[in-house]
Amino acid sequence: MKLVQETPFRFRIERQAPMRVPGVVFVSRDLMPEEQALQQIVNVATLPGIVGASYGMPDLHWGYGFPIGGVAATDVSAGGVVSPGGVGFDISCGVRLLAADLHREGLVPVMDRLMDDLDAATPRGLGGGGVWRLPGRAQLDRVLREGARFAVRAGHGEARDLDRCEDQGAVAGADPGQVGTRAVERGLVQVGSLGSGNHFLEVQAVEEIYDEAVAAAFGLRLGQVCVMIHCGSRGLGHQICTDHVRAMDKAMIDYGIGVPDRQLACVPVDSPEGRGYLGAMAAAANYGRANRQLLAEAARRAFRQVAGAALALVYDVSHNLAKVEEHDGRRLCVHRKGATRALPPHHPDLPADLAPFGQPVFIPGTMGTASYVLTGVPGGHAFHSTCHGAGRVQSRHQAARSTSGRELRARLEGRGIAVRGSSWRGLAEEKPDAYKDVDAVVAASVGAGLCRMVARLVPLGVVKG
Repeated sequence: MKLVQETPFRFRIERQAPMRVPGVVFVSRDLMPEEQALQQIVNVATLPGIVGASYGMPDLHWGYGFPIGGVAATDVSAGGVVSPGGVGFDISCGVRLLAADLHREGLVPVMDRLMDDLDAATPRGLGGGGVWRLPGRAQLDRVLREGARFAVRAGHGEARDLDRCEDQGAVAGADPGQVGTRAVERGLVQVGSLGSGNHFLEVQAVEEIYDEAVAAAFGLRLGQVCVMIHCGSRGLGHQICTDHVRAMDKAMIDYGIGVPDRQLACVPVDSPEGRGYLGAMAAAANYGRANRQLLAEAARRAFRQVAGAALALVYDVSHNLAKVEEHDGRRLCVHRKGATRALPPHHPDLPADLAPFGQPVFIPGTMGTASYVLTGVPGGHAFHSTCHGAGRVQSRHQAARSTSGRELRARLEGRGIAVRGSSWRGLAEEKPDAYKDVDAVVAASVGAGLCRMVARLVPLGVVKG
């Protein structure tokens, strides 16, 4: 395919049949993704009702149906579709950042004990086990409908937390009735758990501040200790995606829809199947919000007991979600898969104290590299979206084959980064050089006009899934 460079950080794939819109990739030449990911941008451009373009973020890489780092919006009133592949299996996977009333120097005497306590307090791995074991379906349904709001009302958090959560802690329109039996079984035992893969709880320090006013509004200052949590909806979300992809694959013929890749199974947003998926997806998103709320409370207890420090929530935002939003007077279903909504200053969905500054956006790097705090900008492209992380360049198998977990831990701890992993294999799969350079990804995002930088955080200790 032919890529036309329009600016230093914007490339265009011209529309050719059966594409309905062009492809636009916000990337530098050094970050250009593999051909497979670019082909997925082209494939997404064929979806019924798609508007604007099929977009790719600077951390773009190959995924299921949609590329990871893909953004696409469809016009609901024009037969626009919703596709589970545009959200992914880990529905509402996202990032939560908490700021401590503690300077990094104050953590030194208790760091080992703190990391041991966080290790013990953070359930993770592929199977069951969570901070909050629900007694039955009725309580799970409340989690699915009310998300972090229910967790806070049950005593797992502070009222202020909800003001600093996307959607005030719960996505509207959740329908637990659209969540299948197997998803329920998996969800009952995993609330408050990291999972595996690239999920983590990381103790960090603010190393650099680029915008003093915005950082202050977010509650961040130089040298401050922070906690970043990255996880999603666990097995419940994975099962919901699996179930609804299967149902849509069968239903597409009834709507006369054909797609170039079966992983792009989709139906009209306003169809019974479309509404069913959005209801189940919102339920999984709420589970993900509650999940991060429970993990944050476990971290708060550890900090209070070990360091005598409190943790205040900066913000919580998802990067795997489809939302019906209004843009330019149109009702659009905006898919963001491995992409973060980055609302501009004074957007009505922002809490009042953050409205003058834009929405906080968190870009985790990898063990041993930096993470970033960004904010939305006026006129942000791709329906106010930006990147979500560094983006993989090696498969997990490739990473594990080239590095052992023990070697990686020794190397990181030699640099002063405490590591607590659930398995040696899991550590090896997540080695830093299995990912793109997060500094370059953020520079491309800023250069493309998607966001702006607020602060840079560096790791002090990591609990890996």
